[in-house]
Formats: sequence, structure tokens, C-alpha cells
Amino acid sequence: MRVDKYLWCVRYYKTRNMGTEACRKNQVSVNGQVAKASREVFPSDQIHFRKDQITYKILVLDVPENRVGAKLVDIYRKDETPAEAFQHLELLKLSKEHYRKTGEGRPTKKDRRDLDFFELSSDEID
Repeated sequence: MRVDKYLWCVRYYKTRNMGTEACRKNQVSVNGQVAKASREVFPSDQIHFRKDQITYKILVLDVPENRVGAKLVDIYRKDETPAEAFQHLELLKLSKEHYRKTGEGRPTKKDRRDLDFFELSSDEID
């Protein structure tokens, strides 16, 4: 089975085209070698690929015939991605939300007044 189709079948990419694009961008390697989308995948192959700022490491246990349900994915692959990678992603998300929560949009009038007050009070200190 092709590596792009395999990554789609085990639900790492939503579409096969996304898997193919990752291969084109040299984000997928099989057994330590950068892989094209047409590279064949066999059981016991190691696949490393980068997605959402995480470098995933998976071991191919078996090759599915078609896309499988989320509950059956573990039959076909073993995820060897270190837990630190996921913790690092959580820290990145928290650091982005520190200033303004997602979806709050532009500052309100009250936020604007508070900002102006803060700027005025810092100018008076100088």
C-alpha cells in the first residue's frame, strides 16, 4: 500500500490529498529515508512524519485494505510518539491563549479604556 494512502487509512490525514502534500513537502520518511507518496509500506516499517508541529513516529503492524474506523486503528499501527511532543504542543496552545482567548475578537470599549489608562499611567511615571 502507498504511504499516503496508509496514513489516510489509519486516520492521520483527513484526505489522501493531504497525505500526498505532506510527502511532497518531505515531511514523511519511511525507515529513515524521505518517502514519495507512491512509496510502498509493509509491516514492520517505521514511519516518521511531521503534522501540527509534532513529529509522529509509528510502526506499521499490518496494512488495512481500506480506511478503518477510529476504534480499529490500533490493530494496524503502533504509535511510538514520545509524550513530550504532545506536552510541548499543549504549552504552545496555552502560551497563545495567554493574552486573549480564542474567539474574543477585537477589544471592547472597556478593554480599550483600560489600555489607554495603562498607557497614560506609564507615561506619567517617566
